[in-house]
Amino acid sequence: MNHYETVFILNPVLSEGQIKETVQKFEDYLTSKGAEVIYKENWGLKKLAYPIEKKKSGFYHLIEFKASGDTITPFELEFRRDDSIMRYLTVRLDKHAAAWAEKRKERVKSSKK
Repeated sequence: MNHYETVFILNPVLSEGQIKETVQKFEDYLTSKGAEVIYKENWGLKKLAYPIEKKKSGFYHLIEFKASGDTITPFELEFRRDDSIMRYLTVRLDKHAAAWAEKRKERVKSSKK
């Protein structure tokens, strides 16, 4: 199993309930395909660098997970099919990136205290 990280941007016109429902849908999809969700983070509403679909902001979410390589293509297809997703990016983490992700998680935990 490989280590992956996906960041996706949700449409800013969605309600909080719709956002939670959409994020849960993608988590459930991963677990149904045998992936292990390691970490998820809500980055909140952020201003976009350039307009997407005439929108200037979006809700950012990150999901870190372990999955087999054949899970990624259908997972990204689900992003393309969902109208509430404006952009997404999935990357495979090597050992250095995974170590950096651990440091980021610790930094987030310490800042919340």
